[in-house]
Amino acid sequence: MVSVAAVTIALSWLMAAPPAAARSRDGGQPHTHAGFESAARRDHPVAAVPMPQPRPDTAPPRTGAKANPPADSADGAGRPANSDKETGEPGKQPSEANREAKAPPAPQLSACRQALTEEIAIAPSIPPIKGPGACGGDDLVRLEAVVLPDKRRVALTPAATMRCTMATAVANWVRSDLVPLAARLGSPIAALDNYDSYQCRGRNNIAGAQMSEHGRANALDVRGFKLADGRMIELTDRTQPRDLRETVLHSVCTYFTTVLGPDSDWYHEDHIHLDLAERRSNYRICQWDVLDPLPKVAPLMPAVRPDDAPPRETAEADEAGKGGKAAARTGSSGAAEAEKPNSEPAPSDAAEADDSEPAAPAPAPPPVHPKASKKKHKSRS
Repeated sequence: MVSVAAVTIALSWLMAAPPAAARSRDGGQPHTHAGFESAARRDHPVAAVPMPQPRPDTAPPRTGAKANPPADSADGAGRPANSDKETGEPGKQPSEANREAKAPPAPQLSACRQALTEEIAIAPSIPPIKGPGACGGDDLVRLEAVVLPDKRRVALTPAATMRCTMATAVANWVRSDLVPLAARLGSPIAALDNYDSYQCRGRNNIAGAQMSEHGRANALDVRGFKLADGRMIELTDRTQPRDLRETVLHSVCTYFTTVLGPDSDWYHEDHIHLDLAERRSNYRICQWDVLDPLPKVAPLMPAVRPDDAPPRETAEADEAGKGGKAAARTGSSGAAEAEKPNSEPAPSDAAEADDSEPAAPAPAPPPVHPKASKKKHKSRS
């Protein structure tokens, strides 16, 4: 009896034989319904899929995950394939391109910074100052010199750190007002004496006081200006002409919102404080008392000996002679007093004699009768 397993194997062999024969007749390809497939191709021809254009070399580098090719796309040298094409620069890794692409853009210049050109002032920009505390500011410059219309420079000694708006006000003040004022003095202006600019501190250098405009890089202290001939014009010097100092007073009060000078307080007797503090209703402070020149006082040293004065030896001899005559007069008067008789006692002896005798007691007042005192009391009441 043939087993069921043998029958199953025989049937499976018979069913598998025709497809194998069909593959052998068709050149090893599986048998399909060729008629239906050829008709479908004739009715719907297959269109060619368009391929993308190659990436140009000048294209910007790819960002994100596209810039990092998979690890299995590296070439034999260990460098990712097409790294030059993706970064846009030969020899640069995609990670470097990512860092450059993620770099923050350069900050845009403010309107003040664009207007303060090198034709007006030498004032390079510096990074913002943040802290400590409320100190610091933005849009800062280091004002090194003011450029005049004739290309001459007025140096700030030393260079001042301040905001761009404050530097612009200082430059306009020097160019418009100090230059003609120095011309009146007979020599062009050469330098501006910077007593103090940015400093993180309270007002008047007092610890715990309200923040000074110096701490906000919004102030400048000026002691004076120097002329080309070497003269130093100190603005608080009372020996300087009064009209010159008054001219500077009216000038600075026009350009700055705060002006403090002598007699404003005890802290601005030797310099002028200038700032651009913002207040409500555009309130301005201009406190500078232009004091009168000090009166001329007598010198402490004696005057110079005149040429027509007698020689010192003769003067000393005259003084010695006068002294001898005075001594002679004193000696003669003493001898005359010694020749007087001693008949009269000296007053001191008489006084001593009176003091030797006891003084008599003063008489006692008479007794007063009681009735008389009562009547007298009644009359007063």
